[in-house]
Amino acid sequence: MNQKTNSNTPYFRLSAFYLFYFASVGAFVPYWSLYLQDLSFSPAKIGELLAISMVAKIFAPYIWGWIADHFGQRLFIIRLATFLAALSFAAIFYQQSFIWLGFVLAIYSFFWHAALPQFEALTIHHLGEQRKRYSRIRLWGSIGFILSVVTLGPVFERHGIHWLPAIIIVFLIMIWLATLWLNQSPEFSYDHPHIPILKTLRQWPVISLLLACLLMQASHGAYYGFFSIYLEEHGYSGGQIGWLWALGVIAEIIVFLLIHRWLESVGAIRLFQLALLITSIRWVLISQFVDNLPMLLFAQTMHAASYGLFHASAIELVNHYFPGRLQGRGQALYSSVGFGLGNVLGTLGSGYAWTLWGGSVTYLFAAFICIIGLLVMVIPNKQKTKLTSV
Repeated sequence: MNQKTNSNTPYFRLSAFYLFYFASVGAFVPYWSLYLQDLSFSPAKIGELLAISMVAKIFAPYIWGWIADHFGQRLFIIRLATFLAALSFAAIFYQQSFIWLGFVLAIYSFFWHAALPQFEALTIHHLGEQRKRYSRIRLWGSIGFILSVVTLGPVFERHGIHWLPAIIIVFLIMIWLATLWLNQSPEFSYDHPHIPILKTLRQWPVISLLLACLLMQASHGAYYGFFSIYLEEHGYSGGQIGWLWALGVIAEIIVFLLIHRWLESVGAIRLFQLALLITSIRWVLISQFVDNLPMLLFAQTMHAASYGLFHASAIELVNHYFPGRLQGRGQALYSSVGFGLGNVLGTLGSGYAWTLWGGSVTYLFAAFICIIGLLVMVIPNKQKTKLTSV
């Protein structure tokens, strides 16, 4: 891709999207399971509903990525997807039965999961040769998450968790409005020759990267789906739960501020491997020391690696392995395989494991899955060894 100047990069407009997008994530991820629990659903049913909301992420990003790569209307697709996501989520107010919630979440998720991978590609395109500065824009998403999760904890304690769907609707509308503020990016021009995507997908470095992403996100099923429930079971208040989530994202922001230096000095592959190792340790600490607040606080600072280090290095690797016309589909595959299939398997498995053995054992399983992901990334391969400086 050819874009040598970045003087017109709309930093604030790009940042506004991330701010509101992850503010909505800060409302949904920590509190949606508590909302479902308030509706008297069992852990297994909660896991199933959370998995339904993620199933669309397996195929939706790639469908929309293919359309964007072939027709070039990336911003239009983002605007359409965010508008339809807000519209479909509003149907949640009709009733709260298991079947209806599952139906609404499936439709909503098809549009919701279309937007972010294409916006990531749009942001990278705007940055051009300065793509290692991506984290400076992305950190506004982390700020949005923190403001949301810290504010909403006390709100729900005082006024009730039943306000959650209405708050999410407000954030979804703000996301759509943020896309209207952003102008169409310049036309894409490519330096790279066209490479068939199947040829790329047959390379071991790409296979190992996607498989490790799947395992990493599968290990997060216990965290994103049940961490708030786990804390509530052990006597933590809504405000404390919000701050524990926020602490992890504060640590993530620090990584986003520094990661561009580490990518240049250490390399994306080594940082990716380090993220897997630290995350496995984090799950063990949460499993064994949930009642020890100082240790739990320490475990939450490891979110700097679990998400910040992992995501920034993965984005760099995806952009390396999927250049030019493959960029949109590369981001979509990363989203589909990791945050889609990985989250679905992890959330479903965590729901059933939680019902059978409880939270502590479930987090130990999560740590084991992370170790498998690390082993996948360190399997010797001549081609991959040459790319350790990526």
